[in-house]
Amino acid sequence: MPLDQKPVPAQPSAVSGPASGPGAGPEAGGGAAAPGRSDDAAAEAWSIRQSGPWTHRDLAANGARFHITELGSGPLVLLVHGWPEYWWAWRHQLTALAEAGYRAVALDLRGIGGSDRTPRGYDPGNLALDITGVIRSLGERRAHLVGHASGGTLAWVAAVMRPSVIQSLTVVSAAHPRDLRRALLTDRKQIAAFDHVLGFQRPWIPERRLVADDAALVGRYLDEWTGPNKLDGASVHAYRQAIQIPSTAHCSIEPYRWLLRSMARPDGIQFARRMKKPITAPTLHVQGAADPVLLSHTALGGGEYVAAPYRWRLLPGVGHFPHEEAPEEFTAELLDWVGRHKE
Repeated sequence: MPLDQKPVPAQPSAVSGPASGPGAGPEAGGGAAAPGRSDDAAAEAWSIRQSGPWTHRDLAANGARFHITELGSGPLVLLVHGWPEYWWAWRHQLTALAEAGYRAVALDLRGIGGSDRTPRGYDPGNLALDITGVIRSLGERRAHLVGHASGGTLAWVAAVMRPSVIQSLTVVSAAHPRDLRRALLTDRKQIAAFDHVLGFQRPWIPERRLVADDAALVGRYLDEWTGPNKLDGASVHAYRQAIQIPSTAHCSIEPYRWLLRSMARPDGIQFARRMKKPITAPTLHVQGAADPVLLSHTALGGGEYVAAPYRWRLLPGVGHFPHEEAPEEFTAELLDWVGRHKE
């Protein structure tokens, strides 16, 4: 059993909907506690391993233990979440990919969800090796890699560091690392949009703010960062619960601390130089036009670094979470892309 989880009764299988998703009912930690049961007991019943048609398991890669959720068989599609989410962000795509004949796997990144919380290892190079290591641990030689936000950044990095492992690349709400670096040095609008990342640079205070009041700040971020199609209440509850697992708030923002603190350091400069290497995987680049966190003009231009087929898709009225705000439209784009690059 993972060290950061407690056993809970089996929950009904569900893909979406506030009545059956994570946090539905007292047994999942949502709503009011049952009579005679404390709020603390209700919270303890919540689990990262929501039930559904998928299976959960742990595997070892790159010196750590990672939790994955898996469904279907066929070519591997590895789904990597962004912040402040965990594997549950890909619930719609897991089922759709499996139905289309793929082996769909959603990963919890190091320090998040059901994966190990290690004391170090949160630089992009090591996190990208986590991803490619998981592909190998799954017994696969190559995979279609899909990453959102910080997971999208790592997808760019993995495609540079281990090009032979990446069959196709789908990047969601994430600029190429060199474009992001440039924007955070020169673009006042993008710097302002990353004000939460600036706030993460202080020691200890950000972690305390993130978990305070049942992670109310995370709920506010999720609301402010979406377009008209808001995330359902059950999923917001799940993400607020997940950030409160001990050490998660700290581990999950460590990559953002590295991002800014490394800009003038030798390791950050060397990383930026390494990312000049052309990406040889066919790349689909999806961006919400209404994304207030990663601005569209910052993301635009990633094709400059791709020496392979490249498609840019800007989704009108969609915010920072296209895979959750417009799951049907996003999934159709994803299935078309991986279908074109099966071989």
